[in-house]
Amino acid sequence: MINNFTQAKQALNGFIPSGSNVTRYNLDNMTKLMDYLDNPQDKLKVIHIAGTSGKTSTSYYTASLLRQAGYEVGLTVSPHIDEINERAQINLISLPEGDYCQELSTFLNLIATSGLNPSYFEVLIAFAYWLFVKRGMEYAVVEVGLGGLLDGTNVISRNDKVCVITDIGLDHTKILGNTIAEIAYQKAGIIQQNNAVFMYDQAKEVMAIAAKRCSDKNAVLNVIQPYPQADINLAELPLFQVRNLHLAVQAVNCVLQRDHGKLLSSAEIVDAAKIYIPGRMEIVQYAGKTLILDGSHNEQKIGALVASMKRQFADDIISILVSFGENKQTSVLNCLKQLREISATIILTAFDIGQDEIRASIKPAELSIYAKEVGFTTIIVESDPQKAIELLVKDDARIGLVTGSFLSFEPC
Repeated sequence: MINNFTQAKQALNGFIPSGSNVTRYNLDNMTKLMDYLDNPQDKLKVIHIAGTSGKTSTSYYTASLLRQAGYEVGLTVSPHIDEINERAQINLISLPEGDYCQELSTFLNLIATSGLNPSYFEVLIAFAYWLFVKRGMEYAVVEVGLGGLLDGTNVISRNDKVCVITDIGLDHTKILGNTIAEIAYQKAGIIQQNNAVFMYDQAKEVMAIAAKRCSDKNAVLNVIQPYPQADINLAELPLFQVRNLHLAVQAVNCVLQRDHGKLLSSAEIVDAAKIYIPGRMEIVQYAGKTLILDGSHNEQKIGALVASMKRQFADDIISILVSFGENKQTSVLNCLKQLREISATIILTAFDIGQDEIRASIKPAELSIYAKEVGFTTIIVESDPQKAIELLVKDDARIGLVTGSFLSFEPC
């Protein structure tokens, strides 16, 4: 029996791929697992969300909008920020520790009798589907983990699935491909027979691939326009979140009109936009300093973050704390170049853990070479992330931005 989050994480760590399983990227095992569980994913009305940038926020907004409309909603996102139970939320509330551990214990006992060897991510996605059905959810909002076509979430066969594809850029190129077209092909892989699809107009190669996939699957492609900001006052939202919210509104209105013959009101949209989204330009006060926590870790995301920081903190001096995973080697220079637009001071740190797989960060000393190249004037190297956050807090700048690949520390 699992009694607390520490024991839950210890049990789940046994599923983190190692050796030959690290490179496994297919649906064979997941399909067998879902069959064994009697395919709970096909007992839910699902909004499936893929993309490079904005998919976690869009997932939160989608779930929040459905809740505003009065429906029971399960939400699964990855990675988690504060605690593992974020990956299986019931009506936007993570299960309390005791409930979560009890449900997970029951589920892992089921897995143990399956004869299968799922990965960490596969276990948590299967658990979310299973839990949502057990708890009587009407809708499930499902964020893709990696790519789409071969992602562990992509086992839903219902024709009424709604697909949302957020902005697509270069990321995870070793797995998804080296070009926007190759990555778009993977993202569009969530589109199945007769699905409704929502996305912004993007690069020509992205739209061509999405249109081809929709044609092949007899799916309906809805290309939406940027948010008509005069309609609703969302001035408190960062620019990139206005974009994510609008995409979610379009998908949810489609679902509500189809299933219930109604649309969201302006008041419901404004209320839904107030949902707390961890690690997305999250503002916290700590030791007399304003910290901005944001998990942006590629050029596209950091570009959006920088634009919002310029608007919201234009008159403030900002210092930055950052780390990047080893898989960001090809983009880290441009990421740092963008961050230089809002600060001359940077603290570089490291991490040596991962959630869904074991991974490491680029060494801070190596990052310092790039930081000097793009023009940072104050560069501090501190490999210990906890000591790095202490340095950030002690810095004279009023605003401290923590960004890059997710760091394994909490202010304490």
